[in-house]
Amino acid sequence: MHEQKKTVAFIGLGAMGYPMAGHLLAAGFKVSGFDLSGEARSRFAANGGNASSEVSTALWNADFVITMLPNGKIVRDVLLKNENWRSLKKGCLAIDMSSSAPSDTQELAKELVAKDTRLIDAPVSGGTKRAISRSLTIMVGGESSDIDDSMPLLESMGTQIFRTGPIGSGHAMKAINNYVSGAGVVATLEGVLLAQKFGLEAEAVVEILNASSGKNNASDVKMKQFVLSGTFDSGFAAGLMAKDIRIAAELANSLDMRLSGLNATAAIWEAAAQELGPGSDHTLIAKYLENR
Repeated sequence: MHEQKKTVAFIGLGAMGYPMAGHLLAAGFKVSGFDLSGEARSRFAANGGNASSEVSTALWNADFVITMLPNGKIVRDVLLKNENWRSLKKGCLAIDMSSSAPSDTQELAKELVAKDTRLIDAPVSGGTKRAISRSLTIMVGGESSDIDDSMPLLESMGTQIFRTGPIGSGHAMKAINNYVSGAGVVATLEGVLLAQKFGLEAEAVVEILNASSGKNNASDVKMKQFVLSGTFDSGFAAGLMAKDIRIAAELANSLDMRLSGLNATAAIWEAAAQELGPGSDHTLIAKYLENR
């Protein structure tokens, strides 16, 4: 295919980015990757990718630029920093797959116009496991023609791709999804703690929840696997969950909405991330809630 001869710059080769970039390689794209970690760059090179020690080198002459980074501020710096800006190919398509604030994404799109660089936001859901299995859910915001151009890449990394609307809408949807997910984690853990205090067995509580109307993502794929097992290694950090839910809360505030459940959930996750450490696995919030 013609699209598979295109060059992709992949910025951010961490737990999610590394397998995602690997799928692009497997699909026949030429991928130049960058990560601050030398170990991550070496691993990518060993997998057949072209690892660059500088962002500007990875960006040079790329038809597509994919960012998989901690937040939108870092994405902006990567794309607009002088030497990186000069390396951007005129007319290239930037795809921000990070979890960024919608307003930041909208502003970045306006700034990139000066370089004739197009931007779409395409955050993902599914975690490391689904990044590896190429089964991510991808929420895409931007111009329809730009999304059309990105589809061969997105289809190489995910199985469910949703067009959410204009630029920034993908990031809004991701933040809303993580709010609902994070609220479900808190509700499930508090429910189990309440049940245990009354004298019920945690394992039985989770089984009953999963056979009843209380079933949710946390009860189904997190409680027995990461909490009750004591492994706490789901692969998603508490700090990232707190950040995403705060993005949703700030979005609500910017729209003059008073969503008390959202604000309360954001506060709980921020306090937990601060106490546990932002890099701790998000399922460790079980310890935080238990000790409150």
